[in-house]
Amino acid sequence: MTSDFEKKLAKYADLIVKVGLNLQPGQRLFIWTGPLEVAPLVREVTAAAYANGAPLVSVLWMDEQIGKIRLENAPADSFEEYPSWTTEGLHTSMQRGDAYLQLFGLDPQRLKGQDPDHLAIAGKTASKHYKPIGALQSRNAVQWAYVAAVTSGWAQRVFPTLSPQDAEERLWEAVFAACRLDQPDPIALWTQQEKDLSQRKNILTAKQYSALHFITPGTDLRVGLPTGHKWEGGGDLTPEGVLFMANIPTEEVYTMPHKDKVDGVVASSKPLSYQGNLIENFNLTFDNGKVVDYSAENVEDVLGRLLDTDENARFLGEVALIPHKTPISQLGILFLNTLYDENTSNHLALGSAYRYTLEGGTDMSDEDFAKAGGNDSLVHVDFMFGSEKMDVDGILADGSSEPLMRAGEWATST
Repeated sequence: MTSDFEKKLAKYADLIVKVGLNLQPGQRLFIWTGPLEVAPLVREVTAAAYANGAPLVSVLWMDEQIGKIRLENAPADSFEEYPSWTTEGLHTSMQRGDAYLQLFGLDPQRLKGQDPDHLAIAGKTASKHYKPIGALQSRNAVQWAYVAAVTSGWAQRVFPTLSPQDAEERLWEAVFAACRLDQPDPIALWTQQEKDLSQRKNILTAKQYSALHFITPGTDLRVGLPTGHKWEGGGDLTPEGVLFMANIPTEEVYTMPHKDKVDGVVASSKPLSYQGNLIENFNLTFDNGKVVDYSAENVEDVLGRLLDTDENARFLGEVALIPHKTPISQLGILFLNTLYDENTSNHLALGSAYRYTLEGGTDMSDEDFAKAGGNDSLVHVDFMFGSEKMDVDGILADGSSEPLMRAGEWATST
């Protein structure tokens, strides 16, 4: 007899295939996944994809322990080596029109204590090889999605006082709840969520604010927005008009900042999991769009290396608005996973902007996109800075302002 867990795991896979990817009959699927513990969900997704008419599902496994072994044992001058066949294969797959799923369950502190220079070199090398794929994602060239699966390492970071088994069970319960999988018809709920977020993003796009002003303890930040910016959220469209939902779960509406028009100070409200390290209680100071000063309670050198990835890593590529009282936030859990934690809080992203968040951006040359205020970088790293104390004003073209969020919630119902 099928257990309740197995039923929910199958529902999760069905949601990923039918809503996240909206996999079309006859369309192939490429899954990039790891560690090996996530195999049960990968198998369910594979089965759901074939049931949906996929002629081929390809799976690329990347085990985090193998990466750790490399960092601990490989020659010090070898971290610019990279298995380029992986990204080249994925790029070819996406160019052919295959859907792309990233499915991970990484331990947020798996690389704690590793040599930061080696981490930085390996991370930058991977980003260089991944960039052509990121460019296709930035244009929504095909359906793509990012989802998470529970693993023992992740679960024990979130619930360190529980036994390994209890921690995994508790985290799976939270993941299922955040994805509405504890409800009778999660696909219908996510269909309505897409409509609600679409309504919000259309209202914000029509406003064409020149800037947003964020105020909360530790943060006083003005984020300029380029002319023609588009708010996105919920579903995205491929050039062929296929609607998909890149993140499950998702509660955000987001757009691109103007690269050179961000000024002030921002304080993080949740830890940032980056390269197997947790960066906690950090602050960034912006001047004319660029981070000119920073500090962190711990692993400040990791934050510095992120900012120094390339010349544009110190500029922003995304600003996202999320009310504090989302279903994920109400769970009261610090997930230590950006996909989940970012959906509890307003957040920003250092690095590349998504071209589809600018009118005509997907058809622009790199030079024209930059002139319009778009940022291009090897990285796109989200960090959370919202809270139940945050106020946000929208600055109109004439310089006047109006309340957009108050005490972490929307100031208007629409």
